[in-house]
Amino acid sequence: MKTLYRATRIYTLGHPAVGEWLLVDGRHVERVGMGDPPLADREVDLGGTTIIPGFIDTHVHLTGTTLSAIGIPLERARSRQELLGLVAEELRHAPSKILAHGFDETRWDSPDLPALKELDELAEIPIILIRADGHIALANTTALDRSGAVQDDGVDRDHDGNPTGVVRKAANRHLQRWFHQDLSDHEIRELQLQASGMAASRGITCVHEMAVPSSHGRREVEVLLEHRHHLPVEVVVYVAEKDIPWIMDLGLETLGGDLSLDGSLGARTAAVSDSYADGDGNGILYESDEDLAEVFHNAHLGGLQVAVHAIGDAAIEQALRVWERVYRTLDSRQRRHFRARRHRIEHFELPGHRQVERAAALGLAISVQPAFDAEWGHPGQLYEMRLGPDRAARMNPFWTLLGRGLEVGAGSDSPVTPLDPMYGLWSLENHHDAGQRMSREEAIRLFTIGSARLAHLEDKKGQLRPGMQADFAAYEADPFTAPEIRELRPMLTVSRGREVFAR
Repeated sequence: MKTLYRATRIYTLGHPAVGEWLLVDGRHVERVGMGDPPLADREVDLGGTTIIPGFIDTHVHLTGTTLSAIGIPLERARSRQELLGLVAEELRHAPSKILAHGFDETRWDSPDLPALKELDELAEIPIILIRADGHIALANTTALDRSGAVQDDGVDRDHDGNPTGVVRKAANRHLQRWFHQDLSDHEIRELQLQASGMAASRGITCVHEMAVPSSHGRREVEVLLEHRHHLPVEVVVYVAEKDIPWIMDLGLETLGGDLSLDGSLGARTAAVSDSYADGDGNGILYESDEDLAEVFHNAHLGGLQVAVHAIGDAAIEQALRVWERVYRTLDSRQRRHFRARRHRIEHFELPGHRQVERAAALGLAISVQPAFDAEWGHPGQLYEMRLGPDRAARMNPFWTLLGRGLEVGAGSDSPVTPLDPMYGLWSLENHHDAGQRMSREEAIRLFTIGSARLAHLEDKKGQLRPGMQADFAAYEADPFTAPEIRELRPMLTVSRGREVFAR
């Protein structure tokens, strides 16, 4: 069936650049044009609106997004006492256990975290509170004991060797996995469905799911793959696993995503070459070069696109060093194919100039999260606290990455930051470094064409050209020219020809 959509303005991001009507044949764009429209089986008059291609979020955690949205709003806390009060309020509903996400102690009046005694006094049920970046959890004694995580690496201990309630690294992943393993398949499906519905309501028509079996278990991935084609938006799945045979048995062409080479700046586990300004140490490298080289080499030879999480400059250096080692084993023809694979680095927040050049020479693609800069990158915020003003000033060089010819796409890392491309656009326009800011059109292209290219979908998504998938959203205000876009929401979202959201 052919459907004609009429609007005041339609941006194609291709040629022609602008139209007044869009003809959809089934799941695909037949054409965009001006003047008298062609005949169609159905007509949708969206007069007064602007249509643009659907946004693509390159880094999302679907299950976690919904759990965060429906859980305790820890992000509202501005002190240790307020955090404990929010949990106490939830306990009035008599839950059997609690997992909540989103606190950020750098926004508190004092950054002191609750002591284990305070967590234990709340209740005898398991309580797990996850930091906004996901790399630190607070857990009471019941949660530590019942999960078995108390025996793992990453449980902070006092001078007497007793747990403090702060949990990182393997213990943090163990805690989260223990909680998620009790979710039924039906509950997992519903959580993923709600998150994809939220994406559609924000004008997003495709997400790159970053599954982390070490934290959520393998079953979450298997459930998603069983029903992803029934979700309102398209889901490209990346799995943070090194088990290549399992990945290939799943039928995936991607590996990694949030396969972490380091942690986060908030948790002081991002691997940095110079010590943290507000604490000891240089963070953590989770993988050895030898193990990583084996995974990179075998995955590349197996035809997989590989993506890894690297935030600090030392983690970025490891990713580049190991990829260069693999690249040197290839002949000239194989090297061309290597660059065309667009292996990815997620986050890439603290690169040096030389590292940017080396990434470009390898043909690596970079998945950035612009809202990280809005949340933590400005003077006086988290990055400056952790790294000092000089290093913080050169973080997230988005425009430099584009200017040096790298493939760059954008996402949210939801629930770390909101599943909201408009906030991402605003963040790109208001970068802490004026020299790294983008125009509105440049930002929109990053979240559409750029993000499509990161998953090799540039022939299907990111533009409204004949033959491409009918992925678009209609807005009452023009996203290219609206003076304030943070609250702008679509009135209609269409994904692969299906109207998946309307208001």
